Amino acid sequence: MSRPDYIPSLDGLRGIAALLVVQAHIGLVFPNTALHFITMGSEAVGLFFALSGFLMAHLYGSRPVTREAVLDFLVSRFARIYPVYLAAVLLVAMLSGVQDLGFIQPITGSIDFVRHVFLLGSSGVFWSIPPEIQFYLLFPILWLCLARPHRYDGVIVGLAVLVVVDGLLELPGPGILLLSKLPYFLFGALAGAMHSYWDKWTPSALTGAFALFLLAVFFTYRHVLPHFSPEFWGLQSAVAAAVIVALVARQPPIAAHVLAAAPMRFLGAVSFSLYLFHVPIMFLARRAFDGLIPEPAIIVAALGVAAAGAWFIHETVEVPSRRLLVGWWRHHRWRSGEIPAEKIEQAILDLQEAEKRLLSSAILAQEISTTSEVGEGAGRTVIEDKGDEKLRA
Repeated sequence: MSRPDYIPSLDGLRGIAALLVVQAHIGLVFPNTALHFITMGSEAVGLFFALSGFLMAHLYGSRPVTREAVLDFLVSRFARIYPVYLAAVLLVAMLSGVQDLGFIQPITGSIDFVRHVFLLGSSGVFWSIPPEIQFYLLFPILWLCLARPHRYDGVIVGLAVLVVVDGLLELPGPGILLLSKLPYFLFGALAGAMHSYWDKWTPSALTGAFALFLLAVFFTYRHVLPHFSPEFWGLQSAVAAAVIVALVARQPPIAAHVLAAAPMRFLGAVSFSLYLFHVPIMFLARRAFDGLIPEPAIIVAALGVAAAGAWFIHETVEVPSRRLLVGWWRHHRWRSGEIPAEKIEQAILDLQEAEKRLLSSAILAQEISTTSEVGEGAGRTVIEDKGDEKLRA
């Protein structure tokens, strides 16, 4: 990609997080192997939340806050998330309705289905989508704070107090509510807002090695030191996730070499489809290969099918639906009164052409009038307009 705001290492970081979510659910799909795996799914989702906050602040924080810009942002985020999410919900609902299939994370009944359609469901990985969408709805307020910090300093203080209280109360509330995960988004957004101020800092290879070390500690510390912090969700992990994202975004040597590698960027590109669809794809792969080959081979095959399926869904559902919705919105917005630059330029050219024609007509009329006046004789009184007064000649 050639976009100036594109950070390849963050794609790789997103790819690692998606891969660890998949790894966390291997034991769910293959119960016989559950005891052989340590799961890091919570850490991966927390990193996703911090990444989301970082990217929103990085991509939009320095832009002017206008009604059109906010509407563009909301439509873009909705088009990015909802169509492929809805496709995943429909697939899971269909699998849940098949008798004797025994799908492992079902959507049960019409009420549960409606809850998921309206982004209030919590089956499987779907629980993390509602707080993501809720953060997008909150972000325009945060955007104002980033664009005009002196004017909205009271709001900034209020958000800081909310984060502290949230942490002291140990992030209360159901996981599908933004309040319970707000620090991850806000600390990530703070890192994204500070990113542009670090342009003069050139990170060293030591910084890159430290970023990878911190990433490894972030995912493993609960399992290496279980008595140190048995619970993951908290202010300390939110700060750690934001620091990791901030360091990786500077693309330091060593870390960038690992995270910006082509396989990692591929996983990052298809990460959302992989996140949403890996459980049903692996479940169907297990049902298809069960008894035909040993379970370790089935797991490898299921992982390969999940990656291929995520790429297929990314290319056929995720990207086309986003382009279709964003394209429709831009067309509708222009028709509603916002004129694209090409039409403005054409209107200016047409106006200039009309002015030339009017000027030519005026000159021709003046020549005809002068010729007529000369032919009629000199005894005629003529009134000339000099701007301030009319003089008789």
